[in-house]
This record gives sequence, C-alpha cells and structure tokens, in this order.
Amino acid sequence: MGVVNTSVLRTQLRGILTRPGRLLLTGLSVLVAAFVVSGAVLAYQTVTRTTLDTFSDTPPGTSLVVTVDGLPITDEHRAAIDALPGVAQTVGRIDTTLQVGDSSAGTSIRLVADPGAGPLSRVTLRSGRYPTGTQEIAVNQRAADRLGVGAGRILRLYGGDPTAAPVPATVTGVVDGPDASEEQAYAPDTAMATLTGTPIDWSRVDIVAVPDADLDQISADVSAYLDQAEPLTYAGVAPGDVARRAEARAAVARFDQVFALAAMFLAITVVAAVLVASSTFRIVFAQRMRQLALLRTIGAHRRQLVVALTVEGAIVGLIASAVGVLLATVLGLAAPALASAAGRELSAPGVPVGAMVTVVVGAMLLTAGAGLVPALAAAKVPPLQALRSAGTVAAERGITAGRLLVGLLLVAASVGTVALMFAGLRQPPENGSGGALFQIVAVGAFAFGALIALGPVLIRPVLAVTGWPLRRLGPTGTLAVSVVGGAPRRAAAVSVVVALGVALVGGAVVGTASLRAFTDQKLAARAPADLALFAQEQPITPAVVDQLRALDAVRHVTPFRQVQFVSGDLSYSAIDLDLAALPQLAVLTPTGGALADLGPGRAVLAGTLAGDLGAGLGDQVTLRGDTGQVTVTVAAVLGGEAPLQADVVLAPDDLDQLGGGDPGQTGLLADFAGGVGTRDATVAAVRQLGVAAGVDVAVLADYRESADAEVSSLFLIALGLLALTVLIAVIGVGTTTALSVLERTQESGLLRALGLSRARLRSMILIESGLYGVVGALLGLALGVPLAWLSIEVLRLGTPPVLPAGQLLLIVAALAVITAAAGLPPARRAARVSPIAAIGTPD
Repeated sequence: MGVVNTSVLRTQLRGILTRPGRLLLTGLSVLVAAFVVSGAVLAYQTVTRTTLDTFSDTPPGTSLVVTVDGLPITDEHRAAIDALPGVAQTVGRIDTTLQVGDSSAGTSIRLVADPGAGPLSRVTLRSGRYPTGTQEIAVNQRAADRLGVGAGRILRLYGGDPTAAPVPATVTGVVDGPDASEEQAYAPDTAMATLTGTPIDWSRVDIVAVPDADLDQISADVSAYLDQAEPLTYAGVAPGDVARRAEARAAVARFDQVFALAAMFLAITVVAAVLVASSTFRIVFAQRMRQLALLRTIGAHRRQLVVALTVEGAIVGLIASAVGVLLATVLGLAAPALASAAGRELSAPGVPVGAMVTVVVGAMLLTAGAGLVPALAAAKVPPLQALRSAGTVAAERGITAGRLLVGLLLVAASVGTVALMFAGLRQPPENGSGGALFQIVAVGAFAFGALIALGPVLIRPVLAVTGWPLRRLGPTGTLAVSVVGGAPRRAAAVSVVVALGVALVGGAVVGTASLRAFTDQKLAARAPADLALFAQEQPITPAVVDQLRALDAVRHVTPFRQVQFVSGDLSYSAIDLDLAALPQLAVLTPTGGALADLGPGRAVLAGTLAGDLGAGLGDQVTLRGDTGQVTVTVAAVLGGEAPLQADVVLAPDDLDQLGGGDPGQTGLLADFAGGVGTRDATVAAVRQLGVAAGVDVAVLADYRESADAEVSSLFLIALGLLALTVLIAVIGVGTTTALSVLERTQESGLLRALGLSRARLRSMILIESGLYGVVGALLGLALGVPLAWLSIEVLRLGTPPVLPAGQLLLIVAALAVITAAAGLPPARRAARVSPIAAIGTPD
C-alpha cells in the first residue's frame, strides 16, 4: 500500500514538473490573488508610514512631549521646564484662528507656532526667509495663492478681541507645513502674543534633551514640577516616539474604512481565485482520466488518488503564491523610488515577513481545498475509463438532483430575504438600516450561491439569446456556440466567476450613479455657485453688485435676500434666489411640480417645510415673518433642502411682503469665468472687494469639489478593487479556453482537414472565449443591478436609483472584447497545428 501511495504521488509530482505550462495555467489566478493581497498589506504599511512622516504634529527629533488636562501651560511653566537639567530646547505649541482684513468680514487664517528650524520644526522653507521678528509671519502656499501675498506684503491680523486694533504682520516667506488643506501662517512661539494681541498659554510643550540624557529622569522632573505647579490639574509627559505612534494611529484611522472596504473586496477576489482554480483543476483532472484510470488499474485506491491530487493542488498554490508575494514585495519596495521620480514622496513599507508567510500558507491551503472537490470527482473514475475518451467526462451535462435542490433553496432564501427587506422599508428610517444592509449582503450571498448551483441549467437559455446573432455569422459562430453549450458545467464554472466580477462592478456603477445624483442635488442646494458674498452688519449695496459684475473673472452674478419666519414653534428661512440664473441649480429635481413655475404668488418648498406644514403641490400656505405675511401656492416641492439651506424660495415681491423689503441684498452668488485668470487670483480679487465692502467671502467651489472628489475617489477605489475580481475572471476564461483547445486538438485538426481555414478556426475560438464573458456579464448584471437598486432604497437617499444604461452596455461590450482577447493565445496555437499532426494526437 505504501509503495503504491508513493508511486502515485511521484507520478503526479513528475507531471507537474514536466508540464510547466499547465502549472502556469492552473496557478495563475492564485498568483494574481496572492500578489493583490500582499500588495494590500504593503500599501497599508506605506500609507501608515507616509502619513506619520508627513502629517505628524511631533517632529522626529522630539525627546519628550508635555501635555496637560485642565488649564494650559503658562510661560512661567515653560520657562521652568526649560531650566531643568538635561533639557536642551523647548518649544510651545499652539494654533489659533485670526481674521485677515476687516475684523467683521475678513478671511480667516490659522496661525501656528513653530521655530522654523532645528529638530522641533515642522516646516520647510520654500522661498524668502522664516520670521524672526515679533510682527513677522510666513504663510503656506495655499494662503499665498488665495490671499495673493508674497514676501514683503503686510497683512492686518485681528485676534479674538473685535475692539482691538489690527496687528500689521509682514510676510517674510512661503513654507510647506504638515497641513496644506487650509490657509496657514507660521511664526516663532515668542511672537504669538504680539500677533494675537493676547497673552499666550501653551497647549503642549515639546522638549529636546541634551545628548545621552536620561529621558526617564527628565520626565520624572517635569512631572514632579507640574504636579505641584498651579493652577494645572493634570500633566502628562510622553516620549516623542510614543506620541508619534499615537498620532500615526489617529491619522491612519481615517483610512480604516477604506482599507476595510478593500479587505472586503480582496476577500471577494480570493473567492474568485478559488473558483477559477477549482474550475481549472476540474478540467485538468478530467483531461487525465486515462492516466488516473490506469493508476486505479495497477492498484491505486480512491483515497490515494484524492491525496495525490490534493497535494498537487497544494504545490501549485505554494509555487504560485510565493511568486505573487515576491513580485508584490519587489514592487512595494520600489514604490518610493518610483514615486520620487514622479515628484511624490512615499515612505518605504518594510518587509512584513509574518504577513507574507501567512499569505503563502493561506493560498496553499485554499488552492488545496479548491482542488479537493474536483479530486474527489476524479478519484471515482473506474479502471475501464482508461479505454474511453478523455473528453467524455469533461462534457457531461446537467446537474444532480441534490445540486438542483440546493440551488432552489438558495433562490427561495434570496426571495424571502428581499420580501423581509420590502417589509422593513415601510418602517421609519430610525428602525435600523444597518440590519437592512446586512440583509443586502445575505441576498447577494444567497443569489450568488444559487447561481453557482444552477449555473449549468442557466447556460442554455442565456446562450439561446446571446448565440442567436452569432449563428447568423455562419459555421464559425454556430460551432463556437455549440462548443460552449456542449459543456455547460465548464461554461457555468467560468461564467459564474465573470458574473461575480460584473455583478460587483455593475452594482458599483449603478450605486455610484445614484449616489452622485443625490450628491449633486445636495451640493447644488448648499453650494449653488463658485463664490458667495454674505453681508455682515450692513446689507450689500448695489455699488458692490456692480463692482463684482465688473470683474472679468466672474460671471452669473446673482444677488439674493434671505429672511426668517416662524411657523408654530419652529423658525424657517425664505430666500428670493433666481433659480434659473445659476447653472448649478439646473440639477435640482423636485418631487412634484416644476421649478420654472416659481413666480409671484407661487413658491418652491423644501421637503422638510412641506412635511411640517402638511402641504403638497397646489396647496396654499401662509408664511408669517416679523413684519408681515404672505400667502402663496406651492408650485414645486424639493426632495431635500432649498438653495443655501433655505426652506422656501419666493418671488422678490412675496419676500417683500414677508419682511424682506429692506434695501440692499443679503448676499451675492457668482461663478468663475473659465479661461479668465487663475482661480486663486480671482479669489484674491473678490476677497479684496469683500474686505473693502465689509462682506464675508466664501469659496463654495472648494466645498463642492471636495465632496465631489470624495465620491469620485470612493468610486475609483471600489472600481479598482472590483476590477481585480474581473481580472481573475478573465484569467479563468483564458485558462479554460487554453485547456479546452488543448483537449480538442483532434477536433481542431478534423475541422482543418474538412476545409476550415486557420483564420476561421482562430475566429471560432475567439468567439467561444468572448461568449464566456458575455454570458457571465449578462448573469452578473441580472444579479448586480437589482442588488444596487435595493441598496439605494435601503439608504433612503430620497432620490430614485439611476440606471446608467450606456455604462452597463459598455461593461458587457468590454467583457466580450477582453475575454475574447484572453482566448487569443490558445486560438493562435490551435491555428498553427497541422491537421495531420492534430488528427494523430492521442487523447
């Protein structure tokens, strides 16, 4: 028994070594999955280290960080710490927001204390010099661009006391700091009191110790002093590296959701790789039925065959995953150099040996498991199978009664869960949409399980539709359709993996289109223009409106007034904004009526106000302000907010009756004029106008673009991760086509002998390969689009799901082309084989 078992293993292992091409085809999906998972681990390390090096508030040279819980650290406390033995330097840390220009309407800037040089500095000088005087500042590039300032310019800074005179601060240079997302100014801690106009207390103090100092002793001395100092309540002293690690964890926490999403998609990628590997093993084992039957004939037991084939799968997984991990490691270590060449800075990720070994071992076990079911089926081969064709088993049709029963039960579970979801949608939103999202996952899992179980049954109906135009192409298309339909299990095994990827991609496309429509409506209401000027103590005069319209760099200047009114115990806001004057407002879609019907005596209500008043389209409502009231007819109802978070949009005459008849405007809206100057120059010019007129200026385009970029980034991240699943599916198509062509060598030779040209044989195989993609894409869309629709309903966005038909059709077409391209190498191989040699090839 032991001799036979050893012989069986030796035979299987020799087959792996003598056929490296088959090893590559079998393990390619595992290689890609191991590469992707290892790459994700390295990417997380790279992001963590880069974030720490770039955004940490604690410089690497910091020895100790002193913080307090209670009242801040005073100059007296800091001077005492500075005098302690072993302390080489201390720096007080604080940042505060100041106004630039008019104290009531200027632009805000964040003033940060930093020494500008040495181990405790967090900035890098770009131009000019760092401040040394008490009335000097350096600004970051964003502040320089938005405020239109450079070295030598003077800014008037207002602190917390509105009655105090402004502090004239000279800009000495431009620096790069830890945060470039807002306007910032930097100055030494010794200048903070002068620049802010108030005494300064420190939120923390950073310490640099003398070389070879005992940090524990310094920490104990600082703690002992602060514990007895007044009026501090609690002081903490932490080593600088500990503070940096804590800041790194806090900074990287914002990426946790992204990496959690990535982990979910990577798990799906691994599932796809296992399915492809299992399908490939099934084909490979079926092609070796004669060999396995001969082993049975000479005394090998089924258990021995199962062990040998499973070990073969484990070895394939070990080799493929090791190569994938090695490639990912090389690319991860090279990423900083590649980023530097592109003008970006990335920190080296290191080599997480433990994680990489886990990936290799996990891939080996999963691949062995993927080959177990095909091995169990192959081990059942009777000895007489050695006398039959290898393709007999591979082309078996239909499914067993047990598999059919499992598939139907999964369909019933999916339908039942959907029914529960519809019942839940009738309940108030606060009753837990998290449970409904879990149900979405359950529906998807049940539906995909049913697709795996019933796939061979579904292949023929789908082929009847997709194959109809192909049969009109003549014998080439007919043969391709018949080959796919003649092996429904094989076609289902490959198409199901494609369907998984397409279901996720199609669902992401539908979900993102719907989310973007919802976001566009929200942004149109909250940021209806690129720029906004808001009156402060006095209304905006017509002269200011004319001055803004005179700027060539702006267009669509639209004044508006806004007043408050009361209904019951609640306060609301009314606005007389011209909804047709701003292009951004064109995306507002009312749930009833039309925005164009706004006019005298006719109003547009926000959804919240309409619900509070119980008013619908065509109803009359009476609005009461401080000095008047107006009765209007509801011309349209918005699903969300009205522009600028107002509750109702009125015609100017109606707003006059409500109490908005004071001269002047509450605010102005305007857009950037494309192609006229730079945005920063335009913002600077408008802000200068705002300062002179005593009005506040807001750049709404920044808010809108930031929100839009966030949605786009999430979509691109999700799409990129989902594309990995599609990539593995395409690999599965190419592998299946290659093995199928190898299996049908005699058939290809016979077709060539009967007169089929090389070009037509090649076309037939390409069409066959493309059919796997089309069938899988249609099954995937049938699964993914309804799930996306359900998800949108569960989120209760207040906007109907959007079906981007063009993008979905593009997915189907792209899958057809990509999967057909995956079949190009085996098609070329089949076309090159001589008919005589192919017919003479043994099975």
